[in-house]
Amino acid sequence: MKITVAGAGYVGLVTGACFAELGNDVICVDIDQDKINKLNQNIIPIYEPGLEELAIRNKKEGRLTFTTDLKNAIKESDIIFICVGTPPKENGEADLSYVDSVARTIAEVMDSYKVIVEKSTVPVQTGEEVKHTIKAYNSHNVEFDVVSNPEFLREGSAVNDFMKPDRIVVGCESEKAKKIMQKIYEPLKAPILFTDIKSSEIIKHASNSFLATKISFINAIANICELSGADVEKVAEGMGLDKRIGRSFLNAGIGYGGFCFPKDAEAFIRISEKLGYDFKLLREVQEINSNQRRNFVQKIEKALWVIKGKTIGILGLAFKPNTDDMRFAPSVDIISQLQKEGAIIKAYDPEAIDRAKSALKDVYYCNNPYDVAKDADALVIITEWNEFKQLDFKKIKSLMRNSLIIDGRNIYNPEELKQEGFSYISIGRKEVV
Repeated sequence: MKITVAGAGYVGLVTGACFAELGNDVICVDIDQDKINKLNQNIIPIYEPGLEELAIRNKKEGRLTFTTDLKNAIKESDIIFICVGTPPKENGEADLSYVDSVARTIAEVMDSYKVIVEKSTVPVQTGEEVKHTIKAYNSHNVEFDVVSNPEFLREGSAVNDFMKPDRIVVGCESEKAKKIMQKIYEPLKAPILFTDIKSSEIIKHASNSFLATKISFINAIANICELSGADVEKVAEGMGLDKRIGRSFLNAGIGYGGFCFPKDAEAFIRISEKLGYDFKLLREVQEINSNQRRNFVQKIEKALWVIKGKTIGILGLAFKPNTDDMRFAPSVDIISQLQKEGAIIKAYDPEAIDRAKSALKDVYYCNNPYDVAKDADALVIITEWNEFKQLDFKKIKSLMRNSLIIDGRNIYNPEELKQEGFSYISIGRKEVV
């Protein structure tokens, strides 16, 4: 099939490359000329495991092209996936100006039947607005269908998530559009849930908000565990064995970050307000998440007594492993708070340093974890990269000024670190000093 993907960000690039891999002819469009130039030179602007190989192979074989010419791409395609950004406004609502711009361009240019697919995360009832916009600007009265097809791609495993999905959600109004969407996803052999458009739009916000709630819940439990002397790891294990609950997203730590969970939770609160419902539960989820970062900084302050003039080594900057995404990353808040207290910050991340440099100033960026540990008064774990789980702790101890590890992701065994001679502080577990 002939597909246009409007927007070549995290979602658009993965969507375009994967649809090309399935045998479709895909045009990826973006307004950023520099990004398109890089993509045409086989330079992938984001780190996502498997994406570079996929994009370069399909580009070489002629199934994937990159351009800034949206109008021509629309004319050449049967299906247009809208994958543009929906960043939060100051009040937390989603900014839909990019979606509107693409919809208007589609309306003005299309000269044959098109399926227009909302892939971006948008508020419920956006489909109605897209349909209304296209009708208003479509002077030739060309037939079209609007479809909602939310993405469920996790950064760090997005290619695998696309190719092996738990489910595919499609909201549509016509049998014609339904058959086209069924055909395009048929090679994945995954369950497809067909709904009305509004239900499909809500599914994405509801899913992300529920996962954010699950994370905040286990972090609240971690605080209770610290106060009572219990072990949150054992509590999470016991909860997770209940099939109704499950173990995923029950990892206590410094809270969720990234672009999706914070943005979508806030947007869902605003959507609910507009509809006349006060989503108090989600407000508390946000509060717990913010408190978790403040509590973590307090742990560091308590352990070091005086922060000013101390050298703190940070391992991990991206909001999660296997990505270079720094958007809403907990590291930004935590490092900024430590710097206000006068800390000297050394940091390392396997992939995110270049992006971190624009978000964090006055940080000494290192080439490896051992450079970070050298002369550090404390080593702080913020992102749970596998590389950090395999450190030579004898070497780390010999390099540090003070044998103190403060683990925001609970990636180490407290007893093992005690045997190595470290003082070890984690989340929701007994301190080892």
